[in-house]
Amino acid sequence: MPRPAAGAAKALAVFAAARLTGVLAVAAGAWLTGQKPLALLGRSWDSLWYEGIAAHGYGVRTLHFGDGVVHSDLAFFPLYPALIRAAHTVLPLSTGVCALLIAWAATLTAAVGIHRIGARLHGPAVATALVVLWGLLPHSVVLSMAYTEPVLTALAAWSLYAVLTGRWLWAGSLAALAGLSRPNGFAVAAAVLSTAVYEIVRHRGRVPHRLWTGALLAPLGWASYVLWVGRHQGDPLGGYFAVQRGWGSTFDFGVGSARFVKKMLLHGDRFVFPMTLLIVAAAVLLYAFLLLDRAPLPLAVYTGVLLLIAVGGSGFFESKPRFLLPAFPLLLPLACALARTARARPAHAVLVTGVLAGLSLAYGTYLIVYAHTPL
Repeated sequence: MPRPAAGAAKALAVFAAARLTGVLAVAAGAWLTGQKPLALLGRSWDSLWYEGIAAHGYGVRTLHFGDGVVHSDLAFFPLYPALIRAAHTVLPLSTGVCALLIAWAATLTAAVGIHRIGARLHGPAVATALVVLWGLLPHSVVLSMAYTEPVLTALAAWSLYAVLTGRWLWAGSLAALAGLSRPNGFAVAAAVLSTAVYEIVRHRGRVPHRLWTGALLAPLGWASYVLWVGRHQGDPLGGYFAVQRGWGSTFDFGVGSARFVKKMLLHGDRFVFPMTLLIVAAAVLLYAFLLLDRAPLPLAVYTGVLLLIAVGGSGFFESKPRFLLPAFPLLLPLACALARTARARPAHAVLVTGVLAGLSLAYGTYLIVYAHTPL
């Protein structure tokens, strides 16, 4: 049997090859259309906001539109801009390149953490399949961009692994950092808190102090930024959510998404939107399979909160697949099936992986180079 480190290295090599191929595909598409690959990957859409915060701080960029739409940089959580600023301070590189390097390093760190979780739950074969599937999602091109999903996923994977192995201080600390990375980073704190409560009830309060400390640490990152923005806006509890409403982002239990889907089905729309609907529907189905497989509580809660935010939130419909990128536990049922197929029919597993790779490369290149749609 291969050693765990060797199995992780193999999985990481396959994952890195998949993502590198994706970057090369984007580069080829960019050059064919007269665009710059680094600009597409490192200075597109939200990347510009993060790099602006890294360079100038908050409160510098606010865009006003009609109908009360106000895009403020306060909507963006501070961890990624802080990392960009730190890297830019010590490296003779532009903020865009620093942002990409951090995202790529976080992606690889996340892949290792995901492999650890898969190996602990189902063994090395499933762990490898899990990492490969995560790297071949239709929208996995975002993992190669200057976005915060890689940072959140890295922190989430290692926090969840710490929960599964009973390392509560690490779990809580990483959850706090995850809460500083993205609005939906609270999902990590929810997983840590729910598992801590379960352990406290199960043991009738007789748990180590590390569990209590980890549970208290977990929500601090998310709560501190939300309260800071609220204080900045003059409404400590509601100010941050007012900023999000200015972007058109609210939680309405899916009403806004349902209206958008109805309009899309009745009148048609660009290819990105039907693909988004398909990806979100597949995520809901995979979550049902994850629950039927009796996934550990922290994975079920973490994934459920991410899915609830993606499905129940209004706003940029086309961004929902990106919001679900950190929800890697959704792929566990598929990884188990792919690992079984690889043992019984290796050629079939190779064929399935090849088809997924082709779809991922084609759709990722389309999203970045041709779609011109906010991600």
